[in-house]
Amino acid sequence: MKIAIVGTGYVGLVSAACFAELGHEVIGVDIDEAKVKKLKSGISPIYEPGLDDIIARNLASGRLSFTTQLTEALPTVNVLFCAVATPPNKDHTADLRAVFAVCDSVAEHIDHDLVFVNKSTVPVGTGHECEKRIASILIKRGVQVHVPVISNPEFLREGSAVGDTLHPDRIIVGVNGDPHAHAIMEELYKPFTRLERPIAFMSRESAEIVKYASNAFLATKISFINMLTELCEITGGSIRDVAKGMGMDDRIGPRFLHAGIGYGGSCFPKDVKALLAIGKKLGIPLPIIKATQDVNTRQRERFFEHILNTIPPNASVGIWGLSFKPNTDDMREAPSLDLLPTLLKLNHIVRAFDPVATENAARLLPKEISFVDSPMAAAKDADAIILLTEWDTFRGIDLVELKSQMRGRLLFDGRNVFSPEQVRAAGLQYFGVGVK
Repeated sequence: MKIAIVGTGYVGLVSAACFAELGHEVIGVDIDEAKVKKLKSGISPIYEPGLDDIIARNLASGRLSFTTQLTEALPTVNVLFCAVATPPNKDHTADLRAVFAVCDSVAEHIDHDLVFVNKSTVPVGTGHECEKRIASILIKRGVQVHVPVISNPEFLREGSAVGDTLHPDRIIVGVNGDPHAHAIMEELYKPFTRLERPIAFMSRESAEIVKYASNAFLATKISFINMLTELCEITGGSIRDVAKGMGMDDRIGPRFLHAGIGYGGSCFPKDVKALLAIGKKLGIPLPIIKATQDVNTRQRERFFEHILNTIPPNASVGIWGLSFKPNTDDMREAPSLDLLPTLLKLNHIVRAFDPVATENAARLLPKEISFVDSPMAAAKDADAIILLTEWDTFRGIDLVELKSQMRGRLLFDGRNVFSPEQVRAAGLQYFGVGVK
């Protein structure tokens, strides 16, 4: 099948590479000339495990190509995925200008039947609006072609996006009674269904809601366990034990019950706020979603306050982890963006290490921060170490050596990576989240 994917961010680029890996002919389209130039030479603009190899292999095979011109891609494709960004407006509603720009451009140039697939995260009703815009332009052109708009939301996790694409736990397709679009999507995803990956066809509106609902529910699960950390700290309970006991119930499960300093990234914060904005617009209260957001904000602030109230004046602080989560260089909504500038304003010295996100972080954080090339370099003569991202490289740290490198002995573990007993046995003072 011949596919165009407009937008080469996390979703679009991973989708393009993986569809090509499955044997389809894929053209990636992006208006960013510098990015497309890099992609044509096999250089990925994002860090994602396994992605570089897939891009290189499929560029070499000719199944994957990139262009800045949508008109170059349109003549040969029968499916177009819209995977452009939908960043939040000031009121947290989704900015749909890029989505509508793709709709309009497709309608202005298409000369054959095409299935238009919304892969971007969009509020319910967007597909209907896209279909209206396309139909209106086609009528003005006097062109009679069939361009149904369907919803096919993504459920990728940064850091494991390639695996999530090639081995999805479910495929959601919103088709409002169009047999041609239904057949095309069924054929497109046949490699997955052959492997017994479930595909669910539903209305376009339901599919649009599923994306927001899924992220909001997972964010709620994170906030629920984080809400209990303060109770554990005050009463002497351990959030690790509480999470373990809850997760053993198969109705609950253990995933997303890892306490820490809250969620970040490109999806959970944005989608929770967007869902609240949709509810406000429609006059529908969503109190659980509001509580999820409030708990997440409080969790981060509470941990930061503890740090600032504990470290000595004019301290030397080592930061472990800058990205919002491990296995990605994504800095969106990362705790480091809030904490590090605050530390500098209070006259603390900051040295920071991250395995892959340093380049992105350096563009966003104050120049006074020293970026170093190892965890121990960040710990050198430090009064305190603060772990913000649970990279595997931190899990095997020799705690005795760490203590020997530090001037002080404070270790703030924002992701509960370490055993408190082992940290204390090494002569360090441990501060976790919901554990003592």
